[in-house]
Amino acid sequence: QVQLVESGGGVVQPGASLRLSCAASERTFSTYAMGWFRQPPGKERELVAAISRSGQGTYYPDSVRGRFTISRDNAKNTVYLQMNSLKPGDTAVYYCAADYNPSVFGLGLQISDYDNWGQGTQVTVSS
Repeated sequence: QVQLVESGGGVVQPGASLRLSCAASERTFSTYAMGWFRQPPGKERELVAAISRSGQGTYYPDSVRGRFTISRDNAKNTVYLQMNSLKPGDTAVYYCAADYNPSVFGLGLQISDYDNWGQGTQVTVSS
């Protein structure tokens, strides 16, 4: 089972940017669709970005579209989440996840689509 390790979280002020990284342990990384989720304190985990195996397909919910960008480098077994114009409402633990069998448009769009999760990285946006 692939191991996923997130990094790049931290404490930033509103309006700042952060880039999260998620490194996968296996060379089969390119066969998985990937996603980034977040879980704010006391709330449910939610999808913030998804990317297809090749990287050509992406999805964002309205809450982050235009501010967040997901990308992947299959040669480095790594998926990224570039977060710009951060808001206090973006404060959460961010998780990357692997979808071994993506279905709709090659993307995992629901939590139940994902098979493996990283341990999470904290992002705090505060003045």
